[in-house]
Amino acid sequence: MSATSPQVAQRLRRIQRALGVTADGMLGPETLTALEARLELAASRKTISLKCSRKSVELILAFEIGSRAQYERLYAHPTWPGGESGVTIGIGYDLGYTSRTQFEADWDPYLEKPDRAALAAVQGVKGAAAEQLAHGLRHIDIPLAAAEPVFYASTLPRFAKSTRDTFPGVEKLPLDAQGALLSLVFNRGTSLAGERRAEMRAIRDELANGRASLARIAELVEAMRRLWPDARGLRDRRVREAELVRGARRRYSAGERVDL
Repeated sequence: MSATSPQVAQRLRRIQRALGVTADGMLGPETLTALEARLELAASRKTISLKCSRKSVELILAFEIGSRAQYERLYAHPTWPGGESGVTIGIGYDLGYTSRTQFEADWDPYLEKPDRAALAAVQGVKGAAAEQLAHGLRHIDIPLAAAEPVFYASTLPRFAKSTRDTFPGVEKLPLDAQGALLSLVFNRGTSLAGERRAEMRAIRDELANGRASLARIAELVEAMRRLWPDARGLRDRRVREAELVRGARRRYSAGERVDL
């Protein structure tokens, strides 16, 4: 992918300066190599919460942004996904549920100070109020070259820890199943309270007995479709997650594991 607008090129040059590569505003091999090295270094320094499959991580990406082209078309500027979400940037980075300290640590290398200040001002705001605020932030550009390192090095590891805290014992499941439950928490959060979270509580209890059945977990994930009778995307996501769980006891090829 190459930068085609002055705004994207400006963001890329800032990222490239932070990476110590040629600041030409183009996403070429040198920049990609530096990003990969940064991600590998971050992974080597953190505590691993989950060991997921690459397939499951790609599923999360597919549901969050679709494709690279779709990201540039729909998500390169702040959005409001709906419901109780806050203003969301990058790849599923919800400012309604992220602290100021975390936001600054994650985005300082990638966004100019005025843009960070504007985004920080909407932190903690959720629901309809966030929808109104998102419209006033559409001038902020967040290229995929900035969104990806934040997603892999910060967002996913945080949600991996939340998944393990929500579902103790998840780390003992096969890679696909760990990733499927990560996808579930990434989408629905960690709350287990109320009737709408009945299936999530049942998954927690299934894992707690020490003899978790993948078939039962998949059945519970798929049963959540009842919550969104008219939301095809969410219903499809639950089906795809359930399929991952059901087929999780398979042979994994070398390099397919993603540590989070």
